[in-house]
Amino acid sequence: MGAVRKNLLATALIFGTLIAAPALAGEPDWNAVNNMDRAAFVNKFGGIFEKSPWVAEKAWEARPFTSADDLHAKMVAVVKFANIDQELALLRAHPDLAGKEAQAGAMTTSSVAEQASAGLNALSKEEMERLGAYNAEYKKKFGFPFMIAVRNHTKEGIFALFKQRLSNDTVTEFGNALQQVYNITRLRLDKLLSES
Repeated sequence: MGAVRKNLLATALIFGTLIAAPALAGEPDWNAVNNMDRAAFVNKFGGIFEKSPWVAEKAWEARPFTSADDLHAKMVAVVKFANIDQELALLRAHPDLAGKEAQAGAMTTSSVAEQASAGLNALSKEEMERLGAYNAEYKKKFGFPFMIAVRNHTKEGIFALFKQRLSNDTVTEFGNALQQVYNITRLRLDKLLSES
């Protein structure tokens, strides 16, 4: 529940009245979301997890949703209870940072905007070479691309974390990668809901 809604409810309780807290801008009509058929739900939320609409399709079964937190938690639960092959496929669906997909213009709209937010679309030749080397080393060691919620980091911070995380073991890094996917998808969900 948002802070404004909590404050409204707290104020109402203090004064001994209960008022209906209005939906805030950017907050969807959860009744409408809960009444969507599977196809409409997947059409709206299927892009939250990179090229993995199966997450939204399975999360639809966990209705009703009461908030963005609830919807995201139920989508994350789908991934957490998926088998290792599905989790690995989800990670592999993500593009390398400023990699071949970016250079070829083949990334999803969300990935393009996210990478641009950290300046990864305007790297120097030296930075591109270093990032390319990090991408190759990471994928060779772990078998999936480096995951980071780039909107939460500067370009310099991304480079530093990339180098640091290369020293992790596979189990640790698999967990880190999934956690970063959860961070990325929460940002994507919030953006989608604010635009709706």
